[in-house]
Amino acid sequence: MPAADTTVMTDALPALSLKLLPAAIVATSAIPLYGFENRFVGYPWLAIGLFVAFLVDRELLRDLALIAVGLVIVSTVSVKADISWGNIAVLGVVLSAAVVVPFAIDRYVYRRKAIRFPWRGGVPWSNWEKLYLFAVPFLGWLILPIYFISSEVYLNWPKVVETSEVLRLFVGVNAVGTWDELFFICTCFALLRRHFRPFTANILQAIIFVSFLWELGYQSWGPLLTIPFALLQGYIFTRTKSLTYVLIVHLLFDLVVFLVIVHAHNPGALPIFFVPSPGS
Repeated sequence: MPAADTTVMTDALPALSLKLLPAAIVATSAIPLYGFENRFVGYPWLAIGLFVAFLVDRELLRDLALIAVGLVIVSTVSVKADISWGNIAVLGVVLSAAVVVPFAIDRYVYRRKAIRFPWRGGVPWSNWEKLYLFAVPFLGWLILPIYFISSEVYLNWPKVVETSEVLRLFVGVNAVGTWDELFFICTCFALLRRHFRPFTANILQAIIFVSFLWELGYQSWGPLLTIPFALLQGYIFTRTKSLTYVLIVHLLFDLVVFLVIVHAHNPGALPIFFVPSPGS
């Protein structure tokens, strides 16, 4: 069979349906898997979600199974910040597999194109969207130092002093940020949008997104930042249909994250923030 275009008119979908139950179970399985790093709870909860989907809707089951494959692959390693070369290599293979395997199943087993990576959305960016590209790093500069330093979550990232360490941190932060958009937006969000309206699908993907970010190191009161960020990324992708745009937004944000971590670990090295480094 030829590969089929599986675009769904999500605005015509009902606001609530039985499909929401298994989708919510699968999405919330990320909380024990990543938030608490508890596979003994996360895996059975994920399996229950797939079983309920089997009872409710077989097409939904196929899509949730792809998300589940990615979740399980990521859960096989710790995503806590570690910039050693060995961990960078392992994490790179695992995170790549979490994107490539669902994509390959979608293309070559399901014979369709539900998972895509639309670098150009075909819609010109509005003035508001162009302005947002400047607002993101400014807001990050304003808020992130307060968050990282007051909560001491910068300690979840290794201390970087040597040039090679700084470069590895920069590469790692940007690589994970790129992967976030490929998996959470272009895979999870895209698959969920085939069954739910954008608002509902966005909330479900944000649950997975924020759980992953918690394990990565955005803890303490971090969800007050990561939840709006995850929802905004899904909303912006819905508007622009452009992976390029959401990726630029994410990497601009991550650039400030990188600078704040360096600033927090190295007093006086980057006197560009109004919040002083600890110990300075």
